Amino acid sequence: MRDLVFFIPSIENGGVEKNLFLLLRYLSKKNNKIHLITASINFKKAKLNKNINIIKPASPYWNNKGRIFKYLICSIILIKFFFKKKIVIFSFQANVFAILISLIINAKIIIRLNTSPDKYMHNFLQKKMYKFFYSFADLIIVNSLSFKKIIKQELNLISKCIYNPINSKNIIKKKVNFFNKFKGLRILSIGRLTDQKDQITILKSAKILRDQGIRFKIYIIGRGYRYKRLLEYVVRNKLTKYVKLAGYKPDAQNYLTSADLFILSSKYEGLPNVLIEAQNSNIPIISSKCNTGPGEILLNGKLGELFKVGDYYSLYLKIKDFEKNNKSLKNKSNLAKKHLYRFDHDINLRKYFQVIKKLINE
Repeated sequence: MRDLVFFIPSIENGGVEKNLFLLLRYLSKKNNKIHLITASINFKKAKLNKNINIIKPASPYWNNKGRIFKYLICSIILIKFFFKKKIVIFSFQANVFAILISLIINAKIIIRLNTSPDKYMHNFLQKKMYKFFYSFADLIIVNSLSFKKIIKQELNLISKCIYNPINSKNIIKKKVNFFNKFKGLRILSIGRLTDQKDQITILKSAKILRDQGIRFKIYIIGRGYRYKRLLEYVVRNKLTKYVKLAGYKPDAQNYLTSADLFILSSKYEGLPNVLIEAQNSNIPIISSKCNTGPGEILLNGKLGELFKVGDYYSLYLKIKDFEKNNKSLKNKSNLAKKHLYRFDHDINLRKYFQVIKKLINE
């Protein structure tokens, strides 16, 4: 039997990490030989069972380095600790690095693709490169059926779709109200402040809402390198009374029930957990229809509203329609609860266990 080694050099605070910790906790009850290689030290070890062997650099120096440096040091650690040992590498990040190491040490490898290829496949050469490396993986796991289709069309590779496992009973730990007694349209968005999440589209819509005299407040939870740009837009367009950049919140999902409407504005995604969490909280949703994720979660508009990526005027119109008559979108939100079974915690974790078990026993 092979040991199972999870490879995620940079543990941050997003949906990928939520899925990682859920999977590690589940598998640690099934298999005692699990290792986690990372250069990050700030995550809460309490999230993991004690029998998981965490392997990290001896010095905390690497914790504050960029991703590429973490990839390199963790690759060295992977070779150092597992050279000539029978293992299965489960790569959650830096898949090309992990594949190269698997070839060097003759290990089995599973790669999990978390984000749509829109992020990194922009031309013919990039597609050829990823096709070459990914073809060495023993198993490719994606988190949506549309993602699976793209991998087949663009790279001619076979992948297995396993939805993100969501424990619907434990999403909301404590209800928190951002809006206090505000009487108007209460809008929430959650996501890192990056180009990918494209919150500037929400702000442009907010400007039109304000100019049309609609009473509203928008809270955007998250931190990231685009904070300054977003804040400058808010100040320059006199939106400080309407929009609040609320910063990072460790349990952001606790704020969902305080809102009337949830908005996702991403340019690309994999399968955004936050939309599923909003569905579970029965919050009406308006989302960009980026490749992979939102359209599938919202059943192409049956369970929420969709707008073209970056189309802030279309987003404004959908918010305006909701403000005038929210019955249609609330009905979609109620219907969404009936489709949450697709992301069931136990069902999807069991799927992971079955495919991992097969490789471990080879």
